[in-house]
Amino acid sequence: MEQSEPAPTPATEVAIVGFGPVGAAIANLLGRYGIETVVIDKSPDIFMAPRAIALDNEALRILQWVGLDETAFARIAIPVVRMRSPLLGEFGRVNTLGCIDGHPKLVTFHQPDLEAALRRALECHGHVRSMPGTELLGFTQDADGVVLQLRRGDGAPFTLRSRYLVGADGAASLVRRLIGERFDGATYAEDWLIVDAKHVPAPIDHVEFLCDHRRPTPHMVAPGGRERWEFMLARGESRQDFETDARIAELIRPWTGGRPVEIERRAVYRFHARAAKAFRRGHVFLAGDAAHVTPPFVGQGLVAGLRDAANLAWKLAFVLRGHAGEAILDSYDQERRPHAAAMIAFARFMGRLVMPTSAARALIVHGIMRLTRLIPPLRRHFEDLGVKPRNRFAAGLFRRSHHRCRLACGEILPQGLVRDETGSLRLSDDALGAGLVLIGFGTDAVFGLEREQQAALAAAGGSVAQVCFRGQHLHRAASGTVLEDLTGTLIPGAAPEGWVALVRPDRTILHQGPAAEIGRILAEGLALLSAPGPGMAEARKIAG
Repeated sequence: MEQSEPAPTPATEVAIVGFGPVGAAIANLLGRYGIETVVIDKSPDIFMAPRAIALDNEALRILQWVGLDETAFARIAIPVVRMRSPLLGEFGRVNTLGCIDGHPKLVTFHQPDLEAALRRALECHGHVRSMPGTELLGFTQDADGVVLQLRRGDGAPFTLRSRYLVGADGAASLVRRLIGERFDGATYAEDWLIVDAKHVPAPIDHVEFLCDHRRPTPHMVAPGGRERWEFMLARGESRQDFETDARIAELIRPWTGGRPVEIERRAVYRFHARAAKAFRRGHVFLAGDAAHVTPPFVGQGLVAGLRDAANLAWKLAFVLRGHAGEAILDSYDQERRPHAAAMIAFARFMGRLVMPTSAARALIVHGIMRLTRLIPPLRRHFEDLGVKPRNRFAAGLFRRSHHRCRLACGEILPQGLVRDETGSLRLSDDALGAGLVLIGFGTDAVFGLEREQQAALAAAGGSVAQVCFRGQHLHRAASGTVLEDLTGTLIPGAAPEGWVALVRPDRTILHQGPAAEIGRILAEGLALLSAPGPGMAEARKIAG
């Protein structure tokens, strides 16, 4: 009897392990480029208890790229973060009122709502499949990618071949352990009781840190009539004693007056400050909590994971579509790991303000903070979050320019409100699209390019845009997009008139300079991508 050939192993371009917000965001971003993607998660459903609670303007901008608008999930804009001491009163505050890049500086949200919105957004990407209830058993790497060993919810094993694998499977990441990656850092010695409640009688509208050395307590408002408290347990206190209804009622009595509230979640955690030694190993990448865990004192845990998603997804897509060479994937670790480490250090610094270990230490630390408020530059530096590490790169996938400009290479292009050629008002990221873009500020960049250069840009997944200042009426661009900057955010806010910038899909400046040097700027920028295709060969030829 003739034997039949074994069935071929199913294949995909990218496999993502972990269907939390970071994994779902990466899947959505890959979906924009039509990348065949499979998302795997052991859990069959969304975990419905609230966990992450804060997002900043950077995270909201990334979610905008994902396709989530202001109505996609509930959020509450936070006007101020207050730090209070029983000894000195309010010794510090952070002004979070207003917007940056078209989004509130700080919002709180309900994580199950966000995860549901991210999964709904995936429905419009036919190239993305989700497989909840599927467990990763192991994987092997070879020259062509990764072969995953999986198990369905019914217990049936199967294999899946993928060109790349992204581990977004949380702090206890199996993917990280299977590649043997270290997860260095520290675990705080203190236990914290997290209490999420609904229908609190006198809700607050902000975030406050009650920095009492006897029991530090962050407290914040959240959508759906929710509030959260985080109570630090003292040495010798038992977590079992603090998870009882009676003990929780006693702890939140100052805010409830003893009236009953609905307790949505209670859990005791220890906070961690850890990061992997490398975010890439061969065809495998780590993202979110699998790559780094940040203490919650600055609300940057999920935000950092979304930054990972924005940085990694377009690079994978450009490599898979032949717009760039595989070498650009090394820049993911090069760019993201230093910033993640800086944000962990910042969170630990803020933790020392929130949780002093003694009355004497509290008096000294909080007293110094209060004194700095008497010096206007120092007060503004702290209150306007000048101490927060900026999301800019010291090294990575960008070309250093000898030209001085308000916006440097390796930094993020601001976002503003623009009017397109149809008269519609849009945020500039939406108008510029998801690809590489060569922007002329107050000038039509196409007129400075030869036909071959335009072809090289198109081969690298790029397009051309012209940004005019408000009221400027330039002739219609020879090709590409024409946008009128209504707020001055881009011109002259980011760049002067007669300037050009080659901008990555994650809005990082790849290269920039005067419009007179546009050919060199384009060629040098495209050469960094180093794709093997004919368009990139032409770019290298142009670059000389």
